[in-house]
Amino acid sequence: MTVAPDFSNAIDPAKLEKLGEVAVKVGLQLQKGQDLVITAPISALALVRHITKHAYLAGAGIVTTFYSDEETTLSRYIHGSDESFDKASGWLYDGMAKAYANGAARLAVAGDNPMLLSGQDPAKVGRANKANSIAYKPALEYISNFDINWNICSYPNPSWAKLVFPDVPVEIAVAKLADAIFAASRVDQADPVAAWKTHNSELAKRSGWLNGQRFSALHFTGPGTDLTVGLADGHEWHGGASVAKNGITCNPNIPTEEVFTTPHALKVEGHVSSTKPLSHQGTLIDNIQVRFEVGRIVEAKASKGEEVLLKVLDTDEGARRLGEVALVPHSSPISASGILFYNTLFDENASCHIALGQCYSKCFLDGASLSQDQIKAQGGNASLIHIDWMIGSNKVDIDGVGADGSKVPVMRKGEWA
Repeated sequence: MTVAPDFSNAIDPAKLEKLGEVAVKVGLQLQKGQDLVITAPISALALVRHITKHAYLAGAGIVTTFYSDEETTLSRYIHGSDESFDKASGWLYDGMAKAYANGAARLAVAGDNPMLLSGQDPAKVGRANKANSIAYKPALEYISNFDINWNICSYPNPSWAKLVFPDVPVEIAVAKLADAIFAASRVDQADPVAAWKTHNSELAKRSGWLNGQRFSALHFTGPGTDLTVGLADGHEWHGGASVAKNGITCNPNIPTEEVFTTPHALKVEGHVSSTKPLSHQGTLIDNIQVRFEVGRIVEAKASKGEEVLLKVLDTDEGARRLGEVALVPHSSPISASGILFYNTLFDENASCHIALGQCYSKCFLDGASLSQDQIKAQGGNASLIHIDWMIGSNKVDIDGVGADGSKVPVMRKGEWA
């Protein structure tokens, strides 16, 4: 077994520590006595150490980290039995669910090679993903229902960096990706916590305007796109910092540039084309084109990764319906960087996007008090998956549609109207 080279010396240590501090203080707002569950690639050990330090400085109860490793992940596909691809570590996810039920916070460090499984059998990838989705559901519900404070941030894994910057030596690629992550996460500023406070205030203003409009639908038009996304009854827009059901205000995504809400699962009509590739579980899915009827995808194709896309859509009934619609200006810092990250956490914040699958219960008025049956009755979707993909660009216009059919410009050529 080979040992991966260490390129951590290419990463600014002061900014890396600031990212760990922001993850705890802004991303989680971890409370005194609160436990924390972290998942991370083993290459992100340096960042996890900073996160753990700042978690304990904030008064954490116990911090527990689960690490992944690219080579051991590949080993399953190379050496594992066929039967193994229908299995998942349910016992682990059951334990996580129990931790969240007891009040633990959740932090995920993203950074694995987005193309790790691109050379593997798509059928095995699809089976493994489905088994994992089923096993993860008890834990995921605490996150998708926003019962707990949670956060995702990123670390510049060398294999990911080399994919983003293929034309430079790996050490330089790591340094460039690190700088891009730091800029997008606002830790390149003198006071990142204050910068996040200002940014959250701006996102709250956008959400407030949209909530005041009470649109019944959004109409997207652009190259390959003529899509009407009906909005759920009693939907509510959110962006930036939000209050979880446990009363803690957190920023689930670092970075974030979006305002988002819940579509009506039965009221999406028309066709739409992706504007950026989707990196999903080690497979790149590009040039997605789908058509909706009565809220359901009835046709789907892609120029790359189509087999994986079709397997994703067959995960369950809700996988062909939408659980989120999000608005991001084309001039967002991540879009302006010109970098394709091959990572949804970043790429979704460069573009308006939609998500297949599970909706967020917090995106309803009084969502914390609604039962799953009430959420369904109001148009909320349920699924084992939640997968964002990008449909916005500087060629896409969006109108808000009122209950009477009147239209209000929301975005023109990718910018707020």
